[in-house]
Amino acid sequence: MNALKLVVTGDGSDSLYNEKFDQHYHSLHGALQESMHVFINAGLKYKQTTHTDISILEIGFGTGLNTLLTLQEAPSSKINYTAIEKFPLSADIIEQLNYASVINNINSKESFRKIHAASWNAVHSVNDLFLFKKVELDFENIDFNSEFDIIYYDAFAPNAQPELWTIAIFTKMYNALKSNGILVTYCAKGEVKRNLKAVGFEIEALPGPIGKREMTRAHKK
Repeated sequence: MNALKLVVTGDGSDSLYNEKFDQHYHSLHGALQESMHVFINAGLKYKQTTHTDISILEIGFGTGLNTLLTLQEAPSSKINYTAIEKFPLSADIIEQLNYASVINNINSKESFRKIHAASWNAVHSVNDLFLFKKVELDFENIDFNSEFDIIYYDAFAPNAQPELWTIAIFTKMYNALKSNGILVTYCAKGEVKRNLKAVGFEIEALPGPIGKREMTRAHKK
């Protein structure tokens, strides 16, 4: 396991610092606010305006925050959620994360426990509207075909893992999406947007979360 350090971000929610990659798992301005802005508001809620049955692929399960927020924020939709993670966190790290308390939802503690207790590589029914599968897999080995409405692209930044922001990877992401599917990411670097365009995505620049000028929503037509 890479050396990890627990940190508290600007909105009071926890994140982790990975010494090997010199990367934080979330924005230091606020882990919770960043996830809500990028993945829930620009991804899930955007797609909920036209869909009630939504399939999501998360690239970078990490702490499970995006999964938990999707579960908490999606009571009116049927969600089929697949999360990919190459480096699963240990139980002792997970137990220290404070998301259940900062989200302030009566079900958040039990929901957080369920998603982390779920066995890997198997489909679990967290509740009647939320099917969940987490897969321990290198992102570069992903092979899906027109299965998802949304991709939460939450890999470490391009300066830390440039191999995860290439044309080859985004071709896999494009193929994984259904027609009219979207990919949302906190990253708005010019090279990343050019690579997304090169595989066929239409790019939409959106205002970023606190501390970032822009984020990216990419559309498959």
